[in-house]
Amino acid sequence: MSKRDYYEVLGVSRNSSTEEIKKAYRKIAIKYHPDKNPGDAAAEDKFKEAAEAYDALGNPDKKARYDRFGHQGMNGSGGGGFQSADDIFSHFGDIFGGGFGGGGGSPFDDIFGGGRGGQRQKKGSSVRIKLKLTLQEIAHGVEKKIKVKRQVLCETCDGSGAKDASSKQTCKQCNGNGQVRRVTNTMLGQMVTTAACPSCNGQGTIITSPCGACSGEGVQMKEEVTEIKLPAGIENGMQLSMAGKGNYPPRGGVAGDLLILIEEEEHKYLKREGKNVHYDLCISFPDAVLGTTVEVPTIDGSVKVPIEAGTQGGKILRLRGKGIRPYNTYETGDQLIHVNVWIPQKLSKDERKEMEKLKASENFAPDLDKQDRSFFDKVKEFFH
Repeated sequence: MSKRDYYEVLGVSRNSSTEEIKKAYRKIAIKYHPDKNPGDAAAEDKFKEAAEAYDALGNPDKKARYDRFGHQGMNGSGGGGFQSADDIFSHFGDIFGGGFGGGGGSPFDDIFGGGRGGQRQKKGSSVRIKLKLTLQEIAHGVEKKIKVKRQVLCETCDGSGAKDASSKQTCKQCNGNGQVRRVTNTMLGQMVTTAACPSCNGQGTIITSPCGACSGEGVQMKEEVTEIKLPAGIENGMQLSMAGKGNYPPRGGVAGDLLILIEEEEHKYLKREGKNVHYDLCISFPDAVLGTTVEVPTIDGSVKVPIEAGTQGGKILRLRGKGIRPYNTYETGDQLIHVNVWIPQKLSKDERKEMEKLKASENFAPDLDKQDRSFFDKVKEFFH
């Protein structure tokens, strides 16, 4: 089943501001919140769908990528990592003012009778890498196995940070919520705010005897091999995201994202410009006059290209379909061959005599007819 347009999901236009998108998402999330619709699978699906849409449109970079490439441009970064409502709570708690479905102080407490309880899960930091791709890999897509250093859960304590089960106890100050509520009297009445518990630093538990392998952090640095499937047609400078492949936070939480910055390796002969590929061909003066056949490199190997007799320097030959099909489109570009005629700077005496004879010939005197003028006009238009 195809995904609905994210703008349609949130009921906003493409020109909506970030704040308008945020308000639209909050309204839908409240309507379909699991605590308000217990056991309603359809409501939960709409709740997840809205979260996925907001994850894409609420971030300016992701929104620009979605506007350009659609759903395929998200590549796992548009909310596809939300497997449950808890994932959404941990990811978007901040836009609801303190614990989306979390501990005290959430706006949902008044709506749903106390919220979901427990502290909001922390999300680890992102890991950023640069990945160089050849022009051929970009044109056809590629699967890569790369080594990534990131913080993973400690295998000894399974991420708890405690030596054993008896070395971890519930924080008495926050009763395991990880947050404390403060009531302040103001001119407008009582104001209730929440903050991370100072005793357990928002963990909800206190470790009495830390794990020796990770010194109580619950995470260890490890180098892992990650498989990445890159689609065809991506561009230099594009950033892709893999949810859950970043760092785990200390002592519990969900992993951050792996951010992959694409860098295009410079090709020895070809240069990409959008969907088209350019190649500079240099031929000799006699070949330009008499015509010839040359081998030209393309993304998929060399091809033979005929050069007609009387070819002018600056002429552009087109190899249709030999370019690149940009990501999330169906139109493949061309390879454009820019013909340059090489003029020798040094001549022997005999060569000079021959050239003097040719110079006197009327056939070698420039005489642009309508067809030639039309050609040069097209060249000007192409480069301007």
